[in-house]
Amino acid sequence: MSTHDILHRLSDTLASRRNADPETSYTAQLFSKGPDSILKKIGEECAELIMAGKEGKRLNIVWESTDVIYHILVLLAFYGLSIEDVSQEMRRREGISGIDEKASRTK
Repeated sequence: MSTHDILHRLSDTLASRRNADPETSYTAQLFSKGPDSILKKIGEECAELIMAGKEGKRLNIVWESTDVIYHILVLLAFYGLSIEDVSQEMRRREGISGIDEKASRTK
């Protein structure tokens, strides 16, 4: 099983929770509260990841990274996007200097 497979399956599952009952689905609860709630969770999870990174505890870094990725996938699903959209952008950027890629973006 590849990482690609699990992220795509999870992305599909999250999209299917768009109309689920918030009483029985944490993801549906996040969707029902809207983007501000999802963004707040991403911020909280990123802060926890930063702390885990500062502590250098490898297992905690994995746990918190998983939480960040999950909540990012929820945000993508909220806006009708998926991990495939992110994968396509990563493929586009592959082999391009980060400095060059950032300079090529228009605001």
